Amino acid sequence: MTTIAPFRPHRILVTSRDPDTLVDWIAARRPDLEIHGRKFGEETAEDFDWAEVLVGFRRPPVTGWGNIRWVHSIGAGVDAFVFRTDLPDGILLTRSSEDFGPQIAEYCVARALAVTQHLFALAAAQHSGRWKPIAPEALAGTRALLMGTGMVGRGIARALAGLGVRVDGLSRGGAAREPFGRVFPADQFAAAVQGARWLVLAAPLTEGTWHFLNRDRLAQCGGAYLINVGRGALADEAALPDAIGKGWLSGAALDVFETEPLPESSPFWHHPQVTLSPHCSGVTTTDGAGEGFMECLTAVERGERSRWAVDRAAGY
Repeated sequence: MTTIAPFRPHRILVTSRDPDTLVDWIAARRPDLEIHGRKFGEETAEDFDWAEVLVGFRRPPVTGWGNIRWVHSIGAGVDAFVFRTDLPDGILLTRSSEDFGPQIAEYCVARALAVTQHLFALAAAQHSGRWKPIAPEALAGTRALLMGTGMVGRGIARALAGLGVRVDGLSRGGAAREPFGRVFPADQFAAAVQGARWLVLAAPLTEGTWHFLNRDRLAQCGGAYLINVGRGALADEAALPDAIGKGWLSGAALDVFETEPLPESSPFWHHPQVTLSPHCSGVTTTDGAGEGFMECLTAVERGERSRWAVDRAAGY
């Protein structure tokens, strides 16, 4: 374990849409800490001047970092703190230990089955009072390509493989990793996507993955169905409607977007081949957020580098 300068934080600022439950969870276990909760968007510069630690999902709209010495992200990704932001190098950044893979895997399985079982067409027939038999397609035997082979990607891969889907991965270096049949390096996307029925984006957002699924790569997708549970900016959103219209994609299930909430002007709202959800495929739990923070806190207080410390250069 790498040894660092010990730091015994006392003043903790928790920010989220509903911070009180996490504040109470931490306070019950560490009553020696002084903890303030703020709803996201209501934080002030005075809060940052007071706090030593920021616990939350994303960078609050406050100028500067005050006395913050440590940021702990309680979401699945840390791009809100490291991707094109002003987080100083001297501030420690850690991430949640919570495994969002099982939750997000259920989302992906549900979306794939909705397609193969023709659930939307059957629902439309029911609502119009029509008896319209539609034969389902088999999910087993299809192939999925997952961009991202980390904790979330592996969870998705295990769930799909359990239903008979052949699952391959796509990562920066292409290193072999269970449970993927094969992992391709990112620069071999054109070969990797050939024959894929499902293209799942589950990678972190970094400079290397921003708009990875651009127009050129979309043209190589061969009618795959896109499921994006990573970050909206992994794909060039502006190119997706045309990609579906041209048959490069057969459709898309989108849980994440470049701008959230999704603007009313977005063409996705009423697109017949797009299914939307409001960034809810993997929801942070109070226990998961609290346990991850406490593990990192223990490491910080011991002067150790937590296994959940973020590699700033890699972006995750």
